[in-house]
Amino acid sequence: MRNIADDRVHLTREHAFELLRQMTRIRRFEEKCAELYTQEKIRGFLHLYIGEEANAVGVISTLSEDEAIVATYREHGHALVRGLPMNEVMAEMFGKAAGSSRGRGGSMHIFSARHRFFGGNAIVAGGLPLAVGLALADKMVGIERATCCFFGEGAAAEGEFHESLNLAALWHLPVLFVCENNLYAMGTALARSQSNPSISERAAVYGIESEAVDGMNVVDVEAAARRAVHAVRRGEGPRFIEAMTYRFRAHSMFDPDLYREKAEIEEWKKRDPIMLFADWALSAGILHQDDRQEIEAGVAQEIDAAVAFAEAADWEPVEDLVKDVISPPETVP
Repeated sequence: MRNIADDRVHLTREHAFELLRQMTRIRRFEEKCAELYTQEKIRGFLHLYIGEEANAVGVISTLSEDEAIVATYREHGHALVRGLPMNEVMAEMFGKAAGSSRGRGGSMHIFSARHRFFGGNAIVAGGLPLAVGLALADKMVGIERATCCFFGEGAAAEGEFHESLNLAALWHLPVLFVCENNLYAMGTALARSQSNPSISERAAVYGIESEAVDGMNVVDVEAAARRAVHAVRRGEGPRFIEAMTYRFRAHSMFDPDLYREKAEIEEWKKRDPIMLFADWALSAGILHQDDRQEIEAGVAQEIDAAVAFAEAADWEPVEDLVKDVISPPETVP
């Protein structure tokens, strides 16, 4: 999985197994989260990534462990692939003190400086300037590594998108921008809100080399990411990938999903990234049916352990509620 020194994708049995395992981890983890949400074990907002797994897995498999990742509020999968323990991520979903953000962030704010995973950001496009700042810091101290920024197509309508791409290009910063274009900014179809729905064309206006890729194909995503990450590391400036993908679930658990035709959803499900890759790997003889069963059994065991960990974890003590909260000093009238 961490073969990062080559531009090409080497689909050995070991690598194919890991790609499928990581996509399956994300899918099953989120299915469990949806179930726990209906039981009110998980509260607040919950945005699921189901259908988009190939993007987190394909891109992050090309990064080294010290290269920073900035994600969106649909970031559970990115956090898991980056290496955050599933126990900590699940505890965060429960709001427990053992969570990755000590239970204070919840679903939208998974964070781990130890893993160089800088969110989890609830603000649309809010991660882009953070990524530019991280890349600028690396450049100023002479560290040759990439910062990877995931965001959705809705972010491309925000000012931060244009400001961030402009500065990254102007200052030749080592950033890989990854737009996960699932066609809907919440409930608004991209084609109904943008005069030019091609996000990669918009990025190219800033002089950033850009590429649109099939976001339902993990191999295509990884191949594009390898080309882009290596160019960034070589000091060739920022790169931009637009991954054309689709979320199978609604925008969030509160969303009745009335803005899409069911036929459209079913058509995209025929291109389920996990099913497509598994079928191809089996037909090519790279993986075997036993491998799929081994993956499913291992992931189920990991999820059971994570739920048990989160259930047993402590809530933050009431006396700590204002800990780390910054406010002006009290004034005496």
